[in-house]
Amino acid sequence: MMRIEVPRPTTWVALTGFMGVGKTRIGRELAQELMLHFIDLDRYIERETGLSIPDIFRYLGEATFRRLEAEAVAEVASKPYLVVALGGGTFVNPENRRILLARGPVVALWASPETIYERVRRRPGKRPLLAGEAPLERIRKLLAEREAAYREAPIHASTDQRASREVVQEIIEKLWRWREAQGT
Repeated sequence: MMRIEVPRPTTWVALTGFMGVGKTRIGRELAQELMLHFIDLDRYIERETGLSIPDIFRYLGEATFRRLEAEAVAEVASKPYLVVALGGGTFVNPENRRILLARGPVVALWASPETIYERVRRRPGKRPLLAGEAPLERIRKLLAEREAAYREAPIHASTDQRASREVVQEIIEKLWRWREAQGT
């Protein structure tokens, strides 16, 4: 097949960050702008297992989910022409982080705990880690625990009070700078 070169800063990128920061929405729009395929890692796991993420947590436990997640990371890291939206905890695993950072640029998306809570509170059943009382405090605690891992991403963007289109444009500009810094 004939190969067509499209001017873009990268042909593979992963989005990390806490639940509710906009990884899926931004990922879809970024993939469209870069003319790449899009995969939401949680939906990928659901398709591959035939189980919803809440059901995996409920019936098989978080440890099984994290094992399935690591297998999915290895699979998507081998795929070309892709924007992948990671689950909120995916990048926390050191081996996942190593694989993803070696594969291509990783973008960490950020939002305040209050913004995250407003975005995720309408669908608590879809967020097994927020089940129970005091979800805003749980968000703050988990975000603090994961912050150091998210900071290892080479590119960062805030989604607080911003239109997704604006965030996507910022990411693309930063991806071009990342590419220049790589010397490619």
